[in-house]
Amino acid sequence: MEFIDLKSQYQASRDLINGRIQAVLDHGQYIMGPEVAELEERLARYTGASHCITVASGTEALLIALMALGVGRGDEVITTPFTFIATAEAIVLLGATPVFVDIDPVTCNIAPGLIEEKITARTRAIIPVSLYGQPADMDEINAIALRHGLTVIEDAAQSFGATYRGRQSCNLSAIGCTSFFPSKPLGCYGDGGALFTSDDELAKAMREIRVHGQSKRYVHTRIGVGGRMDTLQCAIVLAKLELFDWELQQRQRAAAVYDSLLLDGDTEVRPVGRRDDRTSVYAQYTVVLEQRDVLQAALLRAGIPTAIHYPVPIHRQPAYASPGSTDACPVSVEMAGKVMSLPMGPYLSTANAQQVATVLLTAADVTRRSSSDPVALPE
Repeated sequence: MEFIDLKSQYQASRDLINGRIQAVLDHGQYIMGPEVAELEERLARYTGASHCITVASGTEALLIALMALGVGRGDEVITTPFTFIATAEAIVLLGATPVFVDIDPVTCNIAPGLIEEKITARTRAIIPVSLYGQPADMDEINAIALRHGLTVIEDAAQSFGATYRGRQSCNLSAIGCTSFFPSKPLGCYGDGGALFTSDDELAKAMREIRVHGQSKRYVHTRIGVGGRMDTLQCAIVLAKLELFDWELQQRQRAAAVYDSLLLDGDTEVRPVGRRDDRTSVYAQYTVVLEQRDVLQAALLRAGIPTAIHYPVPIHRQPAYASPGSTDACPVSVEMAGKVMSLPMGPYLSTANAQQVATVLLTAADVTRRSSSDPVALPE
């Protein structure tokens, strides 16, 4: 069983993908070819944002967004420690300081009620992460930002295609950032990402920053980076867009199979909670476990791969820890020791999802009943 079955996905879209790649090879415009503008127009229309700017990766999207806001040395940016390192990395690379706010224990997204107490005169922006494919509490976060004159950047690296109160992720705040890393719900075959905004000035700044701060050829009006998304990768995403809505439906199907067995199952196996006013694209299907190591080993013996997203919160990472910081964000620390992601994707069969859930619940039951005498877990 694959954790994410990219091979089957390619086979389903093989002709579309190969045709798009061949078109790029034929015209030879590997940098900023016509597929770049075509993809940007398609993605902007999909989200409802006025502008889409494709970039080299999801990390680059975060970096460029912060650069467009002028974030730099001495500034602070509020975010969550329970995310991939790139969220904080982009802040630190600009000389700013990430200020970590703990998470909601149900959704594992940033807890909006804890944000305001962390705002200071140096705060410039808030970066909520739409973790596991489900948007954070964006209206509440936007309202806090508005009261304090801050900008919200949605880190939607895992949530392109999700909705929040009828609106598309990536178009829920001043700037949205996403990733097209191959394992994402909408992925390319390398690195890629995109920025979204309906602010014309921010869009102009971000477009210039991605090409070395260039407003026209050899005229550099601002500091920039080499942040373009390759034409070939844009072509691959264009091909994958043709089946994207169907694939989201299949992710919902697989998640519903898990839900049917796990939501009313063992109390020691709890799927990460979801809110009724939003949808998830299930970039991961993640559960919260007691005795995770034991249960993960049982799944591995049954040939079922798993992953931990994420085992160490950022504020406890060696490069980011500061004196006293390791005692902060206790919910993030607790969840880091309990979460486990199960196989997920549009090509995960119903039978395989049932098998995963059954093995997990059986192992959890054996673990609960075992006392001082070890009991063999199911193969």
